[in-house]
Amino acid sequence: MSDSEVFTAVEDGVLIVTINRPEAKNAMNQAAAQGIAAAMERLEAESDLRVAILTGAGGTFCSGMDLKGFLRGERPIVKGRGFGGLATWTPKKPVIAAVDGYALAGGMELALSCDLIVANAGAKFGIPEVKRGLAAGAGGLIKLPRQIPPRVAMELALTGNFIDAARAYELGFINRIVDGPAVEGAKELARQIADNGPLAVAASKAVVRDSFSWTDEEMWDKQQGYIGGVFMSNDAREGATAFAEKRKPNWTGT
Repeated sequence: MSDSEVFTAVEDGVLIVTINRPEAKNAMNQAAAQGIAAAMERLEAESDLRVAILTGAGGTFCSGMDLKGFLRGERPIVKGRGFGGLATWTPKKPVIAAVDGYALAGGMELALSCDLIVANAGAKFGIPEVKRGLAAGAGGLIKLPRQIPPRVAMELALTGNFIDAARAYELGFINRIVDGPAVEGAKELARQIADNGPLAVAASKAVVRDSFSWTDEEMWDKQQGYIGGVFMSNDAREGATAFAEKRKPNWTGT
């Protein structure tokens, strides 16, 4: 399925969402943000979809906010979803960023908002908003210090300098580096996730995402609220049975 700004495709339970503005280095405008938000709603709604990959057409992930649109008063924000339809919300299912070329400013903030990142060896990352008299308000200033060492995040925020894929991997910001198109590496990672129990995957994502704010006193009780139902599910019984019978599980998501 496609429109002028975003197109989607499905492969083996993986929803591939492509920002389709290569002539503008996939700079984010309102239409593209709406397209991403709609794709994420589809990910949530369709039980056969297990994982999403967010990537960009034409060899670039996303160069940030469309500044021409900004000067016209346009903001690429979706109510309840934030910048690019993803910055202030996350679906229950995992989302992988597949980064080729540049992930800059809002583009890096979109990558920050995904659960995992696969990057081509030539990819570049940065939050250069200060170079334009702006601030990385779509998550760069608050999410980045939680994902890499805070002093490194501070340097990137104040200088606007870029880092390459090798440095991003060294900092633990990205999961994998590939020599070819990032989407191919992301598909491999997505297939590994899609093979697992969907309830267990969703609960595990939620705990990892949310637990950073839990105190030592409350973390075990809070975790139980997320994962308790997993152990009582049909999928839990199916996983154990399939293991005993030496076969692949048939997940139902129940």
